[in-house]
Amino acid sequence: MNKKIAITTGDFNGIGPEIIVKALNKLMPPADSIVIIGSKDFLFGLKQDYKIVEIPYDKSACKPGYECKESGEFSYQCLKKACKMAKNGEVQAIVTAPVSKNALHLAGYNFSGQTEIIEKELANPEKKEKAEMLFVSKDLRVLLLTRHLPLKDVKITKNLLIEKVERIHGVLTKNFGIKNPKIALCSINPHAGENGILGKDEIEEFYPAIEILRAKGIDITNPKPADTLFAKAAKHYLKNEKQPYDVYCACYHDQGLIPVKVLAMDKTVNMTAGLSIIRTSPAHGTAYDIAGQNIANESSMVCAIEQVI
Repeated sequence: MNKKIAITTGDFNGIGPEIIVKALNKLMPPADSIVIIGSKDFLFGLKQDYKIVEIPYDKSACKPGYECKESGEFSYQCLKKACKMAKNGEVQAIVTAPVSKNALHLAGYNFSGQTEIIEKELANPEKKEKAEMLFVSKDLRVLLLTRHLPLKDVKITKNLLIEKVERIHGVLTKNFGIKNPKIALCSINPHAGENGILGKDEIEEFYPAIEILRAKGIDITNPKPADTLFAKAAKHYLKNEKQPYDVYCACYHDQGLIPVKVLAMDKTVNMTAGLSIIRTSPAHGTAYDIAGQNIANESSMVCAIEQVI
């Protein structure tokens, strides 16, 4: 059976349709390997005759740059259809164009992002599957230990660390073919807490987890200050040198994504890992400010499709 990939259109008022067309025209994957979920009305200029699964939408709401519940509803239905196709074995991977979290909320779907929707639809509870948000650019990989949370709510516990690190260790070995992954752990406090002076999280939660993980044969560092850890990672990345670690575990959203996006905004892929189906997405958002102008950069979408081809 040939591998088939579902690509969702995302928010029709954002740049999703534009970057899908540009990316597919650049890559030219076989027409029978791609299914686009959305509407042919948004997909002008495709050079190949790809199958398009039509999702109903309110035409009166089509205004580039306009954030609305109608585009949120369309985005949700596109993603739900892709997940259904994955469950049925019709597709073996999903690539998603950007959506607006606020538009989803306006439509009545209280998810903090597409990752959470995919987890709800595709996670196998019997296998204790959970979705992880992994950002990938070449061999620079950054896992978010927590995702879309207010900073005041970020708490890294011993059990959370053990669960997340064990899962990403499995992803690296199974999906990336890395035999003995080297895992770098960012501290949550400045200077890794300075022996408790700047916070006790590392002492009370991180080190007990690390001890258990190492006993299971997992190669993980002590908690390291994120600023110096990513500064060294950046030097290797910019010199096109191999990263010293196979994944960097960041404690919260901006800790991990600021360095990734500064280094490689247009070459980074957001990957949903930990489930039986891999989902990838560009690392950027809907870019309402440039929607409809045909100036969007498709590089991240190209990388997202390449990751699953």
